[in-house]
Amino acid sequence: MITKNLHIPELAARLQLSVFSLGEDAVEEAHAFISIDANNDTFEAQVQRIYAAEDQLFQLPELQGANTIFKRYFLTDATNQVPFLRQNENCTVSYIQQPPLDGSKVTLWLYLQKGTRVSMLDGTLISEHNGYRHLWTMGLQKAEGSSYEQTLKLLNSYENLLDDMDATLADNCIRTWFFVRDVDTQYAGMVRARRDNFFEQGLTRNTHYIASTGIGGTPSHPLSIIQLGAYALTGFDPQQQQYLYARTHLNPTYEYGVTFERGVCLHYGDRNHVYISGTASINNKGEVMYEGDIVKQTHRMWENVETLLAEAEATYDDVMQIIVYLRDLADVSLVKTLFQQKFPHTPYIITLAPVCRPTWLIEMECIAVKKANNPQFRPF
Repeated sequence: MITKNLHIPELAARLQLSVFSLGEDAVEEAHAFISIDANNDTFEAQVQRIYAAEDQLFQLPELQGANTIFKRYFLTDATNQVPFLRQNENCTVSYIQQPPLDGSKVTLWLYLQKGTRVSMLDGTLISEHNGYRHLWTMGLQKAEGSSYEQTLKLLNSYENLLDDMDATLADNCIRTWFFVRDVDTQYAGMVRARRDNFFEQGLTRNTHYIASTGIGGTPSHPLSIIQLGAYALTGFDPQQQQYLYARTHLNPTYEYGVTFERGVCLHYGDRNHVYISGTASINNKGEVMYEGDIVKQTHRMWENVETLLAEAEATYDDVMQIIVYLRDLADVSLVKTLFQQKFPHTPYIITLAPVCRPTWLIEMECIAVKKANNPQFRPF
């Protein structure tokens, strides 16, 4: 894997890039974060610099000819800022109010592929290669009802979308993101609705759940409480999917009433994909560890994620991107120093996004890709 940290002085922009390439005819994958210096600019001026930096990103030799699979804009005021963003993106997009903690109004995350065939259908990006169909659906929201009702409506809509693509939630959904407005009060309704929906779909503690992040985040519509993003896959053998538990460090989520998997590994003929769910400072009894201590919580969080990665025979060296969710703005300087020391080359961003338990000060998620030799499965 190649990682790059590039500075574009004329735009006061920074590119963090990771590229996974096996050469020859193999599909190439990349993750990129684009961030900027605020420079006392308006949002419109800042986002124009983001777009200009994105144009330069595609001039890099590693990314020429690549397709954007999805984008996520991290914003400081989604309701007022989304109208200034492009409305004709050629991929699936989410806009979420999770302020980037670098002083700017916007940061952009892109996932890219080279060597796949892509198309759009009803807001879903479909990436096809070698008999696999990867279905990326971002930015789903409803604008009426409680958090419980909105979650049910979103999941039902998503399940109908999957049905149109000959897929189901239980068999094909790999990863979800639930962004919750005012997570301290609205999270419980989302959890209850997800649990009820999953039960109807045949997902129970005796079968499996879905890797997920449930985190504070404000959708752009003022009446939307929940925003959903999801990734599904068709054309794979169920044996290609491995759920990650790290029982020495983490407990099953159903023990405290929630329904998601800690992580999942997808085994392909030439590589493994590892999706780590939102992970915080927790032990294998489901207890929050080191309440009030941001440093100790950060270290325990790292240890938990490292243990999940190891279960997939991966390490932090295989991680292509990290998103850090922070509850307290005052902790950003210390947390940034900790991450710079531990991950000097890995692309990451830090956002202001309260975690689902008030005593959790920090959470992270990540995606890793590792070269593998699994001849029983088709390459990616």
